[in-house]
Amino acid sequence: MTTLFNHTIVAARDKRESASFFAEMFGLPEAEEGGPFLTVRLDGGVLFQFAEPGVEFPPQHYAFLVTEPDFDEIYARLQAKGIEHWADPRKERVGEYNTNHGGRGVYFADPSGHYLEAITQPYGAGAVS
Repeated sequence: MTTLFNHTIVAARDKRESASFFAEMFGLPEAEEGGPFLTVRLDGGVLFQFAEPGVEFPPQHYAFLVTEPDFDEIYARLQAKGIEHWADPRKERVGEYNTNHGGRGVYFADPSGHYLEAITQPYGAGAVS
C-alpha cells in the first residue's frame, strides 16, 4: 500500500496574512484562492489550505524538510524581518538555530500562532546537539 500526504487545512485568524507569511518565509508561490481557502502549493502536490474557522483554535506544529540553500534563505528572511525564532521547541535558545540530526533546524511562529519548523535533515538522521 502507498500512502502519500495530500493536504491539510490550517486554521488562521486572517487567512491572507497567514498564507502570505507562509509562502514568503518558505519562498513559495503566492496562495491561490479556491472556495473558502487560500491554498499554498508545496512540492509533491501537497496543499496547505488556509481557512478562517471563526472559532478559537490551539496552535499547531508544522515541520518542513528543506535543502541547505533553502534553509539559508529562510533563516536570512527571519533575521532580515526581525522575526523571533529559536533553536528548540521550549524557546530556550532564542535567536539561534540547532544542528540536530546532522543538519540545521529553526522554529518560529506564524501570525496565527502556529509553530513552524524548517529542518535540513529528518529526525533520527544523526546526532542531536
